Amino acid sequence: MVTGATGNVGRHVVAELLAAGAEVRALVRRPESAGLPAGVEVVAGDLADPAGLAAALTGVESVFLVWPFLTAEGAPEVLAAVTEHTDRVVYLSSSRVRDALAGRDDPIGALHAELERTITRSGAAWTFLRAETIASNTLGWAGQIRETGVVRGPDLPAAPVVHPGDVAAVAVRALTEDGHTGADYVLTGPDVLGRADQVALIGAAIGRALRFEPVPPAVARARMLADGRPPALVDALLAGADAPRRPAVPTTTVRDLTGTPPRGFRDWATEHAADFG
Repeated sequence: MVTGATGNVGRHVVAELLAAGAEVRALVRRPESAGLPAGVEVVAGDLADPAGLAAALTGVESVFLVWPFLTAEGAPEVLAAVTEHTDRVVYLSSSRVRDALAGRDDPIGALHAELERTITRSGAAWTFLRAETIASNTLGWAGQIRETGVVRGPDLPAAPVVHPGDVAAVAVRALTEDGHTGADYVLTGPDVLGRADQVALIGAAIGRALRFEPVPPAVARARMLADGRPPALVDALLAGADAPRRPAVPTTTVRDLTGTPPRGFRDWATEHAADFG
C-alpha cells in the first residue's frame, strides 16, 4: 500500500511498483480525483483517522509511508493500525534527521526523527529513506517563473538535489525485496546545487533567462505569513536559513541499490519544462 500516492514521490512509487508487476493499493483521501493509472486499487482513507484504516490495510504486505502532518501527533496510532496487518514499513524521511540528531535546531529534521523513533518502537521491520532536497519542491516556483522570470526566496544551503523517481526506485526495492530491514538510506542526486543553480537549470530547460533573488529570512517569513501559511510550517521551511548546516555530500546509495546512476536536476527540469513554461 502506498500512502501519499498522489504526491510527487508517491506517483513515481506507484508507477515503479506497477512496472515491477506488484499489486498496488493506493490510500487517498478523494479516490474520485486521484488520477492514478489503471491497475491500481484506489481506496479511501486518511492517516488522520487511524481507526478507519483497517479495511485499507487488509491483505497488505508492505507499506510506503509518507507523513503529511507538521507534528507526530497520531503517528503511534497509525503505526499500531499498520502493524496489525504487516510489519514491513518503508518511511520517506529526510536527510535533515542527521542535523536534528546532532542537536541542531531544525523542525523538519526533528519531526522526521520523531517519526523514525515512533516507527522503531512500533516493532515494524522498517527501512528509512532519508532523502535530500527533492527536485519537485521547486514546482512551488512555477508561478513566479511564469509571471516574472525571477524567483525570490531565502538562499538556503546548497544540497545534492535528488530526483523523485530515484527515491521511488529505492523505495520499490525496499518494499518488494528482502535485505533492507533496519537500513537508513541517505538518497541524493549527483550534484550539489544552490537555489540560483536550480533556477538557472530550469531556465535552460524552458529556454528563458531566469534569475534567483535572495530574500532575507525575516522578509520571507513575513511574506509567507501574509499569504496565510501556518506559522509552524513557515518556521519549518525557514529553519536554518541563517545558520550553517553540515556539508552537503552526494552519496552513492541510488547507484548501489538500483544499479543506475542518480539523475541530475537538469534531467528533472527538462522532464518538467512544461510545468514552468
